[in-house]
Amino acid sequence: MDFNNNQAYTFSKDPHSFSNPNLAHVHHVDWDLKVDFDQKKISGSGVYHIRHQQAPEIVLDVHHLRIICAWLDDEEQPEEFTFRGEKPFLGQGLQIPLKPGTQKIRLAFETTPASGALQWLEPEQTAGKTETFLFTQSQAILARTWLPCQDSPSVRFTYTARVQVPPNLLPLMSADNPQEKNNSGTYFFRMDQPIPSYLLSLAIGDLAFAPLGERCGVYAEPSSLEAAAYEFAETEQMLLAAKNLYGPYRWGRYDLLVLPPSFPFGGMENPKLTFATPTIIAGDRSLTSLVAHELAHSWSGNLVTNATWNDFWLNEGFTVYFERRIMEALYGQDYAQMLHWLGYQDLRHTLEELSAKPQDTCLKLNLENRDPDEGLTEIAYEKGNLFLCRLEALVGRARFDAFVNKYFSTFQFTSMDTARFEQFLEKELVNGDEELKQKVNASAWIHSPGIPEGIAPQKARLFEKVAAELQRWETGTLARQLATHNWSTHEWLYFLSNLPKNLSLTQMQELDEAFGFTASGNAEIQAEWLRHSIRHGYKEAYPALEAFLVRVGRRKFLLPLYKALLETEEGTGLAREIYRKARPNYHSVSTSSLDALLLQTP
Repeated sequence: MDFNNNQAYTFSKDPHSFSNPNLAHVHHVDWDLKVDFDQKKISGSGVYHIRHQQAPEIVLDVHHLRIICAWLDDEEQPEEFTFRGEKPFLGQGLQIPLKPGTQKIRLAFETTPASGALQWLEPEQTAGKTETFLFTQSQAILARTWLPCQDSPSVRFTYTARVQVPPNLLPLMSADNPQEKNNSGTYFFRMDQPIPSYLLSLAIGDLAFAPLGERCGVYAEPSSLEAAAYEFAETEQMLLAAKNLYGPYRWGRYDLLVLPPSFPFGGMENPKLTFATPTIIAGDRSLTSLVAHELAHSWSGNLVTNATWNDFWLNEGFTVYFERRIMEALYGQDYAQMLHWLGYQDLRHTLEELSAKPQDTCLKLNLENRDPDEGLTEIAYEKGNLFLCRLEALVGRARFDAFVNKYFSTFQFTSMDTARFEQFLEKELVNGDEELKQKVNASAWIHSPGIPEGIAPQKARLFEKVAAELQRWETGTLARQLATHNWSTHEWLYFLSNLPKNLSLTQMQELDEAFGFTASGNAEIQAEWLRHSIRHGYKEAYPALEAFLVRVGRRKFLLPLYKALLETEEGTGLAREIYRKARPNYHSVSTSSLDALLLQTP
């Protein structure tokens, strides 16, 4: 196979898209959008430039979108269009007949209240409390709920967008962005590098900008901009470390946007503009490995993209590995080892949770007829990372780095499926070495459940010291006498995650009085402590628990806390009571997971 001939690339069959891009596909779009905060609606049009070989039609994905009209090329007479039957979570296929010479189509459309990508926030749901806010979340298949598109990660296109917003607000996209408001409320965006639809993004709010270096900066609401700029001050250093590892940064600028706390993820790697949760602003830069993760996506995911959501591990496994290499370059091997070990703990927990669904613990998934969000587990992230760490250990870091560099340079701006990756691995790394092939055992990692026996990361040296302090406390030393000075967030998380399973309320109170876990300003530490508080009935923490669940919409925190509450009858009642208050603050990505747990009939 000639891996350098990207012109020969064919689109993978995607079970989560109605489109057939091998017959006709979009390669560029010019959007003209108006954002109406009073009606909570985006309306506008798009000119879709297409490529096809005498195809009878082009099919786009839509879900909870109103399609008003369609035209071919520059014709004035509208073209009739039809819809394929609606399917759960997939929406519908929008079918537009083509003529032999058709080069573009034009669509007029508007969103509806059910458009799941959009979250419209009232002023009280923002940091500043004075202006409304809107943000989108397109991954995995929600782009089709706010823009007609071929909503498959295998289809890449460039775009421009003219966006009209209220003049007191600033819009930003996954594109070249303005750094300040203008007087007209009309802004023009351009993305010259081809991207898949799940990386389309739009955020609109009372936003200000602060530079972090020559190519990096941060946007946030004015009241939180100073804290955000302090927290992310090392972003440019991360970018330099990433370039030194795996080649040129292909996207021009790398900026961050701090969203309101209802954002459902830690971060979203929208090209040129990472969306970030405010829960990583801890005041001590201790949670910025998330920035390294989203930055690493500029290579693994944005540059070389999983072809379907069954191949999601190719995005996330590479990104976790790359993230930790960046953190090692900046903070040393001990720091990176802590991240690897905490990730391994999370992986072991996920393997236990999925024990009844062993096929979901394979790297290559089968998500046909399922919501692709079901594949967003630690398997893709941490099992994928562990596999790549295994490859590095077998061939040495220098040889493995050369392999990864060639992977990114060979397949840049294309999509990759698992079978193609396996062929590339065989040709470029194994290269006919039968003994190495047996040791790599790629099929077991990729297509078999669980992890191969005897595989684990090296135990973090700094965690051995934490374990010693935990042992001292378990054998009678007072919590306030433990040697915890200068512990990082990761050491505290290891301490909390390895507490004994049965703690008395007296022990819980002692720990809380010594370390202030309930009132912690660090969301990671507070969430881990609140989980213990639920399981041990430590009701002194329940007011903080309710405040946390009402304020924070990050799914990583919500699911474990609500699930812990649902383990008892009393907790179930409390969970549903809190959820009624909190649900309006959550994005649909979070409520789609939580509704099934919390809105069912008792």
